[in-house]
Amino acid sequence: MLKERINADLKTSMLSGDKTRVDILKMLKTAITYKEVELGARETGLTDEQIIDVLTKEAKKRLDAAQMYEQAGSPEKAEVERSENLVVREYLPEQMTDEAIEAIVDSVIAETRDVSTKDMGRIIGAVKAKAGNTADGSRVAAIVKQKLA
Repeated sequence: MLKERINADLKTSMLSGDKTRVDILKMLKTAITYKEVELGARETGLTDEQIIDVLTKEAKKRLDAAQMYEQAGSPEKAEVERSENLVVREYLPEQMTDEAIEAIVDSVIAETRDVSTKDMGRIIGAVKAKAGNTADGSRVAAIVKQKLA
């Protein structure tokens, strides 16, 4: 299970003295615990799917923060956020390529027929349902928008 893997990696990082990695893994554990409390699943814990959702949000937060730091003229802080993002991504499923996402978008559009830009939300939802956690929502939206334009 993913939570046990994070715990094991945290212990290993503590023993090796990797303070940066320890801090990131503690942050992930905290985010998972908050979600467990929110869902009333503290005793049973979250499923791997739910943990992946939490980690995906944490990875996105890091990228957003890096972008904001870049815009504010703090490239060194942006780099810290990007490196944290890389650690979080180690626990996420491999992401689909744009070509694979395009293939799914094309198949959904072909199944739907007579689509226009007003159907964008429905198509994005169908693509995300097929792709699961292996496709970033913003990438899916950009590809659907491009295909419908």
